[in-house]
Amino acid sequence: MKRQDFYNDCRIKYPTFTYEDYSYELTEDEISLSYSFSIDGLSTFHPTWKIARINKVDYPLNEALLDEMAFSLGMVELISYWKIACPPTVHIKCHSISEKQIDWWKKLYWGGLGEFYYTNGITDELDTFMQITCNEAATHTPAVTASPLANLNADKTRVIIPVGGGKDSVVSIELLKEKTDRYCYIINSRGATEETVQVAGLKEKTIYAKRTLDKNMLDLNKQGFLNGHTPFSALVAFSTIIAGYLNGISYVALSNENSANESTVEGSYVNHQYSKSYEFEEDFRKYESEFIGSGVYYFSFLRPLSELQIAMLFSRFKAYHGVFKSCNVGSKQDIWCGHCPKCLFVYIILSPYLTLEELDNIFKKRLFEDETLMEDFDKLCGVVPEKPFECVGSRDEVNASLTEAIRIYEENGIELPVLLAHYKEQAHTPAVLFNNYKGQFASVHGLNDFFKSIVWDAINE
Repeated sequence: MKRQDFYNDCRIKYPTFTYEDYSYELTEDEISLSYSFSIDGLSTFHPTWKIARINKVDYPLNEALLDEMAFSLGMVELISYWKIACPPTVHIKCHSISEKQIDWWKKLYWGGLGEFYYTNGITDELDTFMQITCNEAATHTPAVTASPLANLNADKTRVIIPVGGGKDSVVSIELLKEKTDRYCYIINSRGATEETVQVAGLKEKTIYAKRTLDKNMLDLNKQGFLNGHTPFSALVAFSTIIAGYLNGISYVALSNENSANESTVEGSYVNHQYSKSYEFEEDFRKYESEFIGSGVYYFSFLRPLSELQIAMLFSRFKAYHGVFKSCNVGSKQDIWCGHCPKCLFVYIILSPYLTLEELDNIFKKRLFEDETLMEDFDKLCGVVPEKPFECVGSRDEVNASLTEAIRIYEENGIELPVLLAHYKEQAHTPAVLFNNYKGQFASVHGLNDFFKSIVWDAINE
């Protein structure tokens, strides 16, 4: 059966998804959050979260604020379960939200599920894919009008840096080293995230979060129900403001770059990185300020930069080169698989800055010599209008990086490997020259003057 037909049948058979309940328990060491969802007539789901408390705060915690943050994290969590059958109605049984909030959540779900709809071959419209209802309409005001975080007496600005194990968070960790009091944030720790905070010397200042998925969802996925990408970074957003508030930390500095704004499917709204985009980030700040009010400021520290600039900065931090990993395919084994588009992209973007020997030490193979990567290679450089559904940079950056890599190979008398020879034969001309990327600084970014100056100084050393 086509996925479109299965989608239509599911929506008839299972017309309602219910956000049944949520709860939290606070101890000195952590906050535990539990959620209850149901696809009526199919299954119930009970995911959980735990977020550590490693700092004592000297202000009383606001119960209404904690409740609103707990509920809101559940609103993001539910989309992973809703997508199993995509019921046309989402009913919020345990809380009241306003029409303005409903519109906000629908926009997040729609943008965050763009890849899900595209890869499943399903068509629908923003106006019809979901109706959100609750028992009673509400008009909300911020739970906290003057956050105690604004008046913290700290020697240095405290900042949380979410760590996923890749190169970008390493750059944030190192650039913020001298001028801020850094904390790391890790969801479901793995080898690369652990090794990153160890190298940074921040193991004792890492806030760990544990997210569990309900087994019923995994079983239904195996049975052939609908599955696909959801806006994971939105979970990072709503969980880190909880972490910040409970640990007395005023800023959450993501490491998303300007390139994350580019659509994955050219000419469409479909973006694998929607919840890493500036659009979502700005939407989140407005929602958080108006309907939550934690006082934690969420932004992407590297937003003014391109992937090429981040790769340039990362090349300086040699201590991390043996520990970072960005490969999703090899994440469970904590390896670079060497066969996926994410491995290929990172190899491409680092090629202008690292020697062949340094690349060999990281990837354990020479990816430009692997002809089986040709299709992904063409997608990355824009020969095919659909980029790989991974967190990768812009087509322009890839083209600039490949052109520079070819220049380096030829200047050093090294025979071009198969992928670079293929690229040269196509006679690509980068829209933006490699050297023109070095001093770029996007004007739309969300950084205040303090953080902006740190990034500006780093690329102008």
